[in-house]
Amino acid sequence: MSSPLRSALRFQESGLLFVILALAGLLTWFSGRVAVPVFELGRDGVPQRVFTIDAAGDRVPLSVEKNKFLNAQNLAQLAKDTSFIAIMAVGMSIVIIAGGIDLSVGAIYALASVVGALVLHHFGPGGAAGSGAPWLGIGLGAMAALGTASLCGLFNGVLIVALRVHPFIITLGAMAILRGIAFVATKGQSIGGFPPAFRGFIRFEMGNGLSIVPLAVMLLVTIGGTIFLGRLAVGRRIYAIGGNELAARFSGIRIERVKLGVYLLSGFTAGVAALLSIGYYGAATSGDGQGYELNVIAAAVVGGASLTGGRGSAFGAVLGALVIQMINSGIVILGIDQNYSQIIIGSVVIAAVVLDNLNTWLARRRLA
Repeated sequence: MSSPLRSALRFQESGLLFVILALAGLLTWFSGRVAVPVFELGRDGVPQRVFTIDAAGDRVPLSVEKNKFLNAQNLAQLAKDTSFIAIMAVGMSIVIIAGGIDLSVGAIYALASVVGALVLHHFGPGGAAGSGAPWLGIGLGAMAALGTASLCGLFNGVLIVALRVHPFIITLGAMAILRGIAFVATKGQSIGGFPPAFRGFIRFEMGNGLSIVPLAVMLLVTIGGTIFLGRLAVGRRIYAIGGNELAARFSGIRIERVKLGVYLLSGFTAGVAALLSIGYYGAATSGDGQGYELNVIAAAVVGGASLTGGRGSAFGAVLGALVIQMINSGIVILGIDQNYSQIIIGSVVIAAVVLDNLNTWLARRRLA
């Protein structure tokens, strides 16, 4: 076996990369082709349809046939959709590596969206401070969303550490509490009307609709998470706590402080995703993020994070999010009933956990 191939196989996420390539190949093969309209930039810089003359002399829209999956527009959409889940999955992986779980990320996402939207609406065109400096409102709105999400994550950590209750119970209760607060704050209404500069910045695109800002933030979070877990002392402490909390405590690691930190980070990443989401879609409701708990945990687990703790990576979480989003995209492209999406994703989570347990059992048997 050649040295480059051997090195690739030893790479921690090499299996996930092979899965992604195989899944992309299958979707490309089975998706078929579709006629896509051709656009060009007009003199005013606005995209407009391109027309041609057919055999009968009539003016008809020009279109080209492209693969339903392997085309620039679909790949740009896939990258954008992946970025929101991937950012949250990095925070979730840190929690899972430490031996915890956070079921409230979807509710934190919703509450952060609502609080940020309320502040941005206040400084928007129809808000009370709409005539003020737009960037002041954008800065305050971003601080409100990120601060709210971070406080919610810290709230989870404090309850888990102080009450010594399993994270599953605490975050399950927090999920209901936080989403209820979001509903009360909005009375079930959608909040919009943000400063145009905010939406213009988040929705900045290049090429065939590639959203640069969400993708760039995802890359920054991934790099930051990789350095945090792999290069800093606190990252090694997180792995130690997830691997054996009792041994970590006897080695002098301050378990409670680390746990507070990992839940704060989980909340912060949910706030980052929420801020990008309201900027991209231009509104927030208390129902935002419904079901994100499953997708985010699935991304982390599929990305290699062990639910028993002590194993996982930020890059693996991003690859796991890409796998989950490719499955969702494939369901739409192949014309499968979308009601099956949760069934498929749930099955993928179970399969990943079973494989993780099997791998752990084989490792223990080899050591024995």
